[in-house]
Amino acid sequence: MRNSIVLQGTILAAAGFISKIIGFLYRIPMANMLGNEGNGLYSVAYGIYNIALTLSSYSIPLAVSKLMSARLAAKKTADAYAMFRLATLFAIITGIIADLCLRFGAEFLAGLYKKPGLEYPLRILAPTCFVVALLGTYRGFFQAHHDMIPTAISQVAEQIVNAAVSIGAAYMFIRLARVDRAYFPSEAAAGAAGGTAGTLAGASVAAILFVLFFGFINKYVKEEKESGMGRTEKTGDMIKVLLLTVYPVILSQSVYQLGYTMDDLIFGNVMTYARHFPEKEITILQGIFNTQYNQMINLPAAVSVAFASAALPSVSASFAKGNLEEVKAKAEKVLRFNLLVAIPSAAGLAVLSYPIMAVLFPALGSYRGEAVLMLLTGSTAVIFYTISTLSASMLQACDRMWRPVINSLISLAMHVILLIVLLTYTGMTSMALVIGNITFPLITSLLNIRSLTKFTGFKPDWNRIFFRPFGASLIMAVSGFALRMVMRHDRSIRGLIYAPKEREGDIFELVATFIFSVAVYAVIVVAMRIVDTDDLAAMPLIGKYFRKKKKGQE
Repeated sequence: MRNSIVLQGTILAAAGFISKIIGFLYRIPMANMLGNEGNGLYSVAYGIYNIALTLSSYSIPLAVSKLMSARLAAKKTADAYAMFRLATLFAIITGIIADLCLRFGAEFLAGLYKKPGLEYPLRILAPTCFVVALLGTYRGFFQAHHDMIPTAISQVAEQIVNAAVSIGAAYMFIRLARVDRAYFPSEAAAGAAGGTAGTLAGASVAAILFVLFFGFINKYVKEEKESGMGRTEKTGDMIKVLLLTVYPVILSQSVYQLGYTMDDLIFGNVMTYARHFPEKEITILQGIFNTQYNQMINLPAAVSVAFASAALPSVSASFAKGNLEEVKAKAEKVLRFNLLVAIPSAAGLAVLSYPIMAVLFPALGSYRGEAVLMLLTGSTAVIFYTISTLSASMLQACDRMWRPVINSLISLAMHVILLIVLLTYTGMTSMALVIGNITFPLITSLLNIRSLTKFTGFKPDWNRIFFRPFGASLIMAVSGFALRMVMRHDRSIRGLIYAPKEREGDIFELVATFIFSVAVYAVIVVAMRIVDTDDLAAMPLIGKYFRKKKKGQE
């Protein structure tokens, strides 16, 4: 396969998109199976696991890829492989530490978060930290050789196994808890433990795949080691470079993950000691926020970021050449393409908040209204998470590795103060979490864009990037809402699919409104000339078709 950044980036973006879709789909039946309390335990455990994972292994693929590829390009083969061995040793050490912390700290964390039963999913997630840390070094190795296919295959396989095992284990563990409480103290703890078993199984399968991949290229590895020059760098210097590459990325991502788990910690303690809410009620509200609400918010945000991932390396390349005008042009294009997806996604989630929760999560029961209000109010977070994530990547592409960390820490401090004030003095419960979920990425976005403007002179055309897509999305939202109202009053339309009796969750209403809204938005975007042929030709996934079309017209 051709050594093309765009091609390889597109492969990785497509794999990431497929993985996110699989992850979204399997979480729906699992969320209904676990119930509101089980979802609360699962989401809190997963938040703690993500912190451990971020601190131990998140940045390893990036570090290995960057440091190895630079040395391979300079024909410093021995140094490249020495760096790979050091990164592997680093991954083993940090993976073991994270494993031990979760394994032996599980009961302490359950008490800290006021979540009886939390220790069961945490103990299953503990060894996953070690497996994922080691897995990251091998993904970085192949990426350093500009081969994204092993990473792409392993990501999709990992998610498929994760889905199957999570659902199966959750079902079996819940049945086991019903028969004998000696294994698990509650069905909620059993379901949460079963759900996390899939994460371990998926990571293990991905690791096995990379062992096989290495077997396939063993001959090539030997030839490469023999072809380059010998060692030129001291081990101490290489360790220093590795740590300086790893930790800015770790800290940048840790702030985001810390925000989620801080929400759980603050919410649990304030609601227990200041508001005197029952533990079960607190766990249920956290479960709705972290599962039903966040699951819907994270999907479009992840899709839009994956859509632009193939273009981001070229921003770094332009900066390395010292071409700031090219950096600004590419940054604006990436931001514009993503907001073309993120803004209508936010509007669509708001309009479809009720049918989404009614159709996809019937197990919500009496808490459905709470979930609908969360999604209706917090849908704009999609836009701000998209901007904050992309602007952070652009700053790092311009060698401003620490600036996103500082901006995120400022935003996190403000977020924590706001959350405590809202929970303590306003009488809000889960809505305080939603407001915090909006303001955190909003403040981060503003600070990152300000930093990008300061360092590169980046001054985007906000009318084209934001306000015109916002206008198109507003028209789409009004049209979709009007269609919903027509279908709810004219029962003959629904009668074509269902018997004309009252239904709380109508999949026809959800699907029909979604398709209609997407069509309306597409027509408006073209009619208002928000995008043109040149824009479509530049997109990483569909651009090839439009480039051919444009060439044929010429």
